[in-house]
Amino acid sequence: MARVKKNKQLHPKHLFLNIVIALLAVVVFFLLYSFITNTLTDKPVDWTTDTPKNGEVSAEIIQLDVLNGCGASGVAQRFTDYLRKRNFDVVQSTNYKTFDVEESLVIDRTGDLEAARKVAYALGIEDKNIVQQINPDYYLNVSVVIGRDYEKLKPTK
Repeated sequence: MARVKKNKQLHPKHLFLNIVIALLAVVVFFLLYSFITNTLTDKPVDWTTDTPKNGEVSAEIIQLDVLNGCGASGVAQRFTDYLRKRNFDVVQSTNYKTFDVEESLVIDRTGDLEAARKVAYALGIEDKNIVQQINPDYYLNVSVVIGRDYEKLKPTK
């Protein structure tokens, strides 16, 4: 009896299952990579000023809003995520009144210049770009206006 040699082609059903398995493996790898990088690299900011003494824990909560002043899509959300991972209370993330801001600004809204400095330090914004616009109607400590220099700041490095 002669044996008939079968052509070794994958059945379409098996090919589809192999593609699904490969895609799931890529998704699992991406999630694992994201988890590892977020837990190892996105640590809360270590303040260089106003360090608690004798093991005290600072209970200060800095509330702020993030405003997109450069017009780049998604930049305010990226900065918001970055600040929230560092224990800042970002209340709102929206567009600024214009998109022509050259350098990013940190605006002190309540007279707490130290809070503004901490936000600026966390983002890599220079002290010369911290301004005070105290407004008793504002319930936020700080506003961050992201300028066209956003690529030079910490959230995008």
